[in-house]
Amino acid sequence: MKCLSLETHDPFFNLSADEYLLKNREEDFLILGCNDRSMIIGKHQVANREADAGFVSENNIPVIRRISGGGTVFHDRGNLNFTFIRNSEPGKQIDFRRHTLPVIRFLSSLGVEAKFEGKNDLKVKGLKISGNAEHVYRNRVLHHGTLLYDTLLEDLRRSINRNRACYTTRAVGSNPSPVTNLKDHISSVEGLPGLKSAMMEYFLQNDPDAEIYRLQPGELAAISELATSKYRTWEWNYAYGPEYQFVNTFKLKGIPHTCRLSVRNGIIEESEIEGSELMSDVAKRLAGCRHMVDELGKAFHENGIILDNNEIYNFF
Repeated sequence: MKCLSLETHDPFFNLSADEYLLKNREEDFLILGCNDRSMIIGKHQVANREADAGFVSENNIPVIRRISGGGTVFHDRGNLNFTFIRNSEPGKQIDFRRHTLPVIRFLSSLGVEAKFEGKNDLKVKGLKISGNAEHVYRNRVLHHGTLLYDTLLEDLRRSINRNRACYTTRAVGSNPSPVTNLKDHISSVEGLPGLKSAMMEYFLQNDPDAEIYRLQPGELAAISELATSKYRTWEWNYAYGPEYQFVNTFKLKGIPHTCRLSVRNGIIEESEIEGSELMSDVAKRLAGCRHMVDELGKAFHENGIILDNNEIYNFF
């Protein structure tokens, strides 16, 4: 198994590295990395339903779609990400227990008794420390996992959209759980870099085939290109998700309003706003607009309606 430590904190690059190595190499891999603040959504999720539009917009937190399924996770520099890429037999590729068991054993070596619970979580004393997701590509499987070590839990909570009931969709949903940081349970490592180093050393010592791997210049260039052409694009992060309907009732300038949007490929196809004649008239002009904070604000402004940020967020 090749063991790779990603040195960049760029979530676009790091997610691209996972996909590149899955599809362009034949060896098994363990990849460890840490990202800047970002919301990482599952392949089959609706971005606006998962992320709190106000919080991520005002804090410049990117929402990025990964190729594995499952729910949304929050990344920051207090969160250690691990990826396993393995060759596997057809019919035996999706196996969360296989890929989380060595992580459980690693944590046990640090004195932390973690348990696999539910469909894909690791928990300590009933509190979640790790979410996991998988993706199959031909005869290979990619397993994504997180380890909360010193994550800003308030940022994690605020980044999650609390208005999910406003969305009707066949998209995969997330199931938020109470969480805890591993730093409150581990005293033998110093900071997330210490946890990352300890995990790498554990696998190098306990897997007889494990060896350090470093990305070559050609691979770095190809991964950067993939990050630009895919992971940094609106088309992948927002438009790729399933169609949905959004319905919300709120007060605007003191007047009750109801908004109904039908969105496909990230674009508003149908729009209806009840509550005032002006808003009702503008709603007819929203078809073809991306369902994004900046673009809705611009569309309203061009039609003579000035809304502040809090008012725009009613449409998410």
